[in-house]
Amino acid sequence: MKRFRFKDWRRIEYSKALEIQTEAFNQLLACKEKGISGINQLFFCEHNPVITIGKHGKDSNLLVSETMLKHKGISLFRINRGGDITYHGPGQITGYPIFDLDSYKLGLKQYIYTLEEAVIRFLALYGILGERLPGATGVWIDKNIPGKARKICAIGVKSSRYVTMHGFALNINTNLDYFTWINPCGFTDKGVTSLAKELGQIQDFEEAKMRLRSIFEELFTAC
Repeated sequence: MKRFRFKDWRRIEYSKALEIQTEAFNQLLACKEKGISGINQLFFCEHNPVITIGKHGKDSNLLVSETMLKHKGISLFRINRGGDITYHGPGQITGYPIFDLDSYKLGLKQYIYTLEEAVIRFLALYGILGERLPGATGVWIDKNIPGKARKICAIGVKSSRYVTMHGFALNINTNLDYFTWINPCGFTDKGVTSLAKELGQIQDFEEAKMRLRSIFEELFTAC
């Protein structure tokens, strides 16, 4: 039996996605506080261009003015997830697991490890070695090669009483030029990449979502 409900929002404005996932988070948290079973949910989506800064993020990692962002049609949100600054946009699978980690018998570190594991297994389907980098949450490629380490998936999570929101952003066909306007995740000495860039061609986005969803079902049903 699957242990979460899945919904693909497809393209959705960041503000609307934040509203929906916050409501789902609050409902799941309220159920937990009452001692009744709530519904774990996993949302996939794409956003129109948006930059988000986590609660411990630094505005100095935004390399252009907010006026310029508005001129370019890019939204900016300061939000309550972990992590620093990142970009979301078309061609990127943004995932929001609204999970009660107690139902999976997971702590927060184990949960983030499992998110990373899902992406690592996903990349392996394409013949790419994804890795963890100590002290840098997310999934990386060529982590030990000086000047070559590049992030393909960012992770930023909020948790209250082991109920989670926010999640991950996996670059599939993402336009990486937008990342030049920030220090991604606060790093100045590491790059970003996408599945399309690593494989040299645009990928089937719907197939990528299907594959990633299947891996989540395997990992979070097995917990």
